[in-house]
Amino acid sequence: MERNELADFLRRRRALLQPENVGVPAGGRRRTPGLRRFEVAQLAGMSPDYYARLEQGRGPQPSLTMLTALARALRLTIDERDHLFRLAGHHAPPRIGGDEHVSRGLLRLLDGLPGLPALIASDLNIVLAQNPMADALLGEQAHFHGLARSCTYRWFTDPEMRGRYPAEDHEHESRAQVDDLRATLAVRPADPMAGKLVGALRAESAEFAELWGRHDVVVRRSDRKRILHPAVGLIELDFDILATARQDQRLIVYSPAPGSAAVSQLELLAVLGQERFTPSRTDPRSEARTDRHLPD
Repeated sequence: MERNELADFLRRRRALLQPENVGVPAGGRRRTPGLRRFEVAQLAGMSPDYYARLEQGRGPQPSLTMLTALARALRLTIDERDHLFRLAGHHAPPRIGGDEHVSRGLLRLLDGLPGLPALIASDLNIVLAQNPMADALLGEQAHFHGLARSCTYRWFTDPEMRGRYPAEDHEHESRAQVDDLRATLAVRPADPMAGKLVGALRAESAEFAELWGRHDVVVRRSDRKRILHPAVGLIELDFDILATARQDQRLIVYSPAPGSAAVSQLELLAVLGQERFTPSRTDPRSEARTDRHLPD
C-alpha cells in the first residue's frame, strides 16, 4: 500500500469535483475548490474520520468494498479506479462480464434525477448506487454481502423483502425476476457469479426452481410496482429501465403517473428523506456516520 501516493491521489480527485457534479447541495461559499471531505465520505458510505485518515496517509488498508465505494463517490474512470486499487495494495478488478464499476455518465444521469427515486443495478439485480429518494422509498440496498447483494436472491429467500409489496403482486414479481435472470444468463452463460446465484436459488427456493424450469426469457424494461411504505402507505409507481450498451448495468427510475396520489406521496418522501439523510452540519451525527463498511 502506497499511503502517501494514495492520499495525494484522493485529495486531487476530490478537488476536481464540484457539488453539482455529484448531486450535493452547494451550500455556502467554499474557500477551496472541490468537495469537502465529509461529502466524499457520505457519498461513499463511510465515516468522515476514516476518510480523513486516508487523505492524511495514516489510514489502514481499505477493503475492496471500500475502494469500490470510493471510486464511485469520486466519479473515477475505469483506468483511475484501477490505479486507486493498485495504490491501496490490491489487484485491480477484472474488466470482463460482471464488472461493477459504474461509469461517470451513468452516475451523472442518476444525480440528475433528484426528485425521483432512481438507482443503478447490475444485470444480476445488485444495487451499485442509489439516490436519496431511492433511499427514502426502498431503504439502503447496497449494504448486503455475498449472494444477498442480489435483490433477486433476497426476493426468494427473505420474507422481509416480500413484505414491502402487496401479496397479490408477488406472483407477477417472481415471474419477472426469474425471466430477467434467465435472459442475463443467456448473455453470460459462463459467468461464475450468475451460475452460483442460480444454483443457490434452485436449492433454496422451490418457487424459484419451478419457475426456472419453465425456461421463460423476458428482459425487464418497464413495469408498474406497488410498494407498501411505512410512512406514506401504498404507493404505485411506474418502473422504467435504461440499460447500458453492454446490457450489464441499468439505470432504474420510479415515477408517478401525472395527477395520481403517488405525486404527493413522493413529495412527502422527499421531505422525510431530507430530514433523515441530510443532518445539520452542527449536528454531531453528521460527522459520525456508521463504520459498517470499514475493514476489520
